[in-house]
Amino acid sequence: MIACLKGELFRKEPNRAIIDVGGVGYEVFLSLTSGERLPGVGSEVFVHIHTSVREDAITLYGFWEQEEKEMFLLLTSVSGIGPKLALNILSGITATGLGRAISARDLKRLTALSGVGKKTAARLCVELKDKVGFAIGDDDISFLDGGDPAAAPESTVSSDVISGLINLGYPPARAQQALAAVRHRIPPEELAGMRVEQLLRETLRSLA
Repeated sequence: MIACLKGELFRKEPNRAIIDVGGVGYEVFLSLTSGERLPGVGSEVFVHIHTSVREDAITLYGFWEQEEKEMFLLLTSVSGIGPKLALNILSGITATGLGRAISARDLKRLTALSGVGKKTAARLCVELKDKVGFAIGDDDISFLDGGDPAAAPESTVSSDVISGLINLGYPPARAQQALAAVRHRIPPEELAGMRVEQLLRETLRSLA
């Protein structure tokens, strides 16, 4: 099984990339979260890989961080969640943000994610609540224990922006793509200081 790939980025799209490893091009499917972190075409890249083997296909799913890969595997262990839906979910929230939402049984945040209804959200909380600790950092634990929501990390802000766009009538996939475009355009240090309303305003501009 292929567990990781290191090579030259030959081609990239928001949720798909081709990585040239020793002259062989590997097609890798990614979440928008990982896709937006890829370097420019021609750069060296390293991604964690999950290899899915079926009778009719061998598919590679790529992840910028190991935690996202582990969360992907947890998601696909839940009945009714396949690889495509798992990537859709991780396109709208980081592994850390998802772990926090599941631990806090935050159904509102979970149902704002693409393809997640109330039943699926409830199932995630029941089946994964005790398994997502690896994805929750110290800041997230303090938040769950009643810390200041204003100090929530960027994953929370991004999820709130996606939720806001969906409430305004934008399809989840379009909302995720718009946010990915903004995060690609704005430097990380500037993004880190943005509140929900600021990031939402920037994302709406990209949709105009």
